[in-house]
Amino acid sequence: MEYLQDKSSTVIYFEQPGIEVYRLQPNDDVLIQISSLDDLSSNVFAGTNAQQSPQVGAMQAYGASLVAYTVDKHGFLHLPVVGRLNVLDLSLNEVGAAVEEALQNVLNQPVVTVKLVNRYVSVLGEVQTPGHFPYAQEKLTIYDALGLAGDITHYGDRREVILTRNEGGKNSRICIDLTQSEMLSSEYYYLRPNDMVYVKPMRRRFWGLREFPYAVILSTITTGLLIYNVSR
Repeated sequence: MEYLQDKSSTVIYFEQPGIEVYRLQPNDDVLIQISSLDDLSSNVFAGTNAQQSPQVGAMQAYGASLVAYTVDKHGFLHLPVVGRLNVLDLSLNEVGAAVEEALQNVLNQPVVTVKLVNRYVSVLGEVQTPGHFPYAQEKLTIYDALGLAGDITHYGDRREVILTRNEGGKNSRICIDLTQSEMLSSEYYYLRPNDMVYVKPMRRRFWGLREFPYAVILSTITTGLLIYNVSR
């Protein structure tokens, strides 16, 4: 079964779906890098100043989380000098602006960069390597996620892929058909952090027929003929 099926052989253009700005939730890990003209003063933010950017950029997701700040269950970040900062439902840019404003009287021309560390997507079901995958890019399509999992197996149903997503504290279940070209303009084309993609098995896989049982059928026929000859 093919992806993105369409009868037309000409180039077809689709409007790029919009990407909603991610807003921080409890237990999110954010990496905050702070630099200013006062290098010595900015060093108070241990593990987050700009001088460590190359090492941080080369870290894996788990390593980066060790030098990141975690949003607590009430939606607050606890930062040196700044103290408690309410970041619940704020975008990364809004958090950066809030930290910069709080540091205006502390550092000389502070520059703040905020990155989300815990960008994960789970891919389960009939894929080659199901698992929980970290990603760093701002845009991750559902096809990118399937690529991380080694693509759908021959027995996965590309017409019935389930996407689960938490929105406003409610979990939603969305059925997606990956064989339709209109998927390129779907609101579910781009995934969000903590989305889960589940690929349902096709019926023949469900009933255990991964391979047609030629050997069993031939063996049954042979046994039947042998019993018939003996009984005669």
